[in-house]
Amino acid sequence: MVEKEVVTSFLLCKGRILILRRSESVGTYRGKWAGVSGYVEDSVDKQAFIEIEEETGLSEDDVQLIRKGRPLEVHDQGIGVKWVVHPYLFRVRDPGKIRIDWEHKQAKWIRPEEINRYETVPKLKEVLQRVYERI
Repeated sequence: MVEKEVVTSFLLCKGRILILRRSESVGTYRGKWAGVSGYVEDSVDKQAFIEIEEETGLSEDDVQLIRKGRPLEVHDQGIGVKWVVHPYLFRVRDPGKIRIDWEHKQAKWIRPEEINRYETVPKLKEVLQRVYERI
């Protein structure tokens, strides 16, 4: 099983988190809902900001780090990957500035406890629980 490190950031505004529906152009989990995610290519903390900017158009000045969670291992036997997911929670100052990129076809603000209603990437709820404890 191949090990891959990724960051997953949840953006929070007015008690809701942003989830993104993955497009048909991405390599894995097409059509599934996810947080702002990407492969770790730099320091983990820096990668979280890089992915937020790439996928939402928000800069470091547009978000405030609330919490960084413990990494979670997610084993996907179907594709032979052990994901090591580094979770983050950020507050968004102005959600009107968000512009999603080609990696996603839809964005939606939901209450965190609604996460089970969506077909998500593996273990998204568990990743969220690492940074948002009220679910």
